[in-house]
Amino acid sequence: MNIITQSAASRTARDVPRRELPVIDVADVIAGDPDAPAKLADQWREVWETIGFMCIVNHGVPQELIAAMFAAAKQFHDLPEDLKQTVPLNTDHRGYMGIRTDYLETGEMEDNRKPSITQAIFTATQYPADHPQVIADTQFYGPNQWLPEDTVPGFRETTLAYMDSVTDLGKKLLPIWALSLELPADYFAPHFVTPYTYFRNATYPPLPEHQDAEMGIHAHRDTGFMTFLPPAEEEGLQVLDEDGNWFWPVMPDDAMVLNLGQFATRWTNDRFRATTHRVVPPLENDRYAIPVFVNPDFEARNETLATCTTPDNPPKYPVQTYREWFGWYMSNTFGVYNKNK
Repeated sequence: MNIITQSAASRTARDVPRRELPVIDVADVIAGDPDAPAKLADQWREVWETIGFMCIVNHGVPQELIAAMFAAAKQFHDLPEDLKQTVPLNTDHRGYMGIRTDYLETGEMEDNRKPSITQAIFTATQYPADHPQVIADTQFYGPNQWLPEDTVPGFRETTLAYMDSVTDLGKKLLPIWALSLELPADYFAPHFVTPYTYFRNATYPPLPEHQDAEMGIHAHRDTGFMTFLPPAEEEGLQVLDEDGNWFWPVMPDDAMVLNLGQFATRWTNDRFRATTHRVVPPLENDRYAIPVFVNPDFEARNETLATCTTPDNPPKYPVQTYREWFGWYMSNTFGVYNKNK
């Protein structure tokens, strides 16, 4: 019998209550019913003005594709470390990040700067070679990095198919976001013509005796517009509620967890909440996680929405393009950004 010994820090981090997340059925929206987004707008608004995390069901991303992506993730992360390091994370935010090499906002959210106990391969929107920003060698428009095809057969195809499916889901939900903010249903469409999607294909090794300042990922808020995460086999995700208490989210097996990023919060002048969350290291088995971050075009600007400001509540944030904000955030999160491109 295997006996797992937990440190006091591990027991404290795990000894938090469980709480069901709001669950919203988006089947009619995915099916193209033009009246469906308006029917969900009030419920949608309530979530983002309160807890800031939800589950969506009947989301249209095939379960078999999700299962294939989890299987491909395991195959990739089981490879030797020196092989994965042949495609190291670069300043276009593409490639492999080894363990303990990021510092997710820990200075703001927690009083520590210990790096996260996680490894990940990042891929993102692949722009055509004749795109003006590709030709100009603009940061974040560079190509994805891949290992040779025979290393993990089908990995590239599965990854791109999964990213495309989640991106399509995100774009289909835009009318709900707009209507929940009392804007025209098509308000966000011009800002997502060429959305910047990136995929953090991650694993968290077991660490039952972790210390106080160690986490799979430390307390942080996501950076962009919206994040989609299928439930993992090994639990790890914890959410900080409105009163500052951590909880384990309870979610249906076939759901997709959806949460908001900071660029969207800035766009809404803090009306909608980017909720703090973290990942507690697993006790015994590797935890695989496949979140996809669907964001606006890089040149989209976060000019405060008219429905999110009043004379008594003026705009709180400087106007930036998404690329400016994303670049600032990443340069303060990953050590690689302090090196030459």
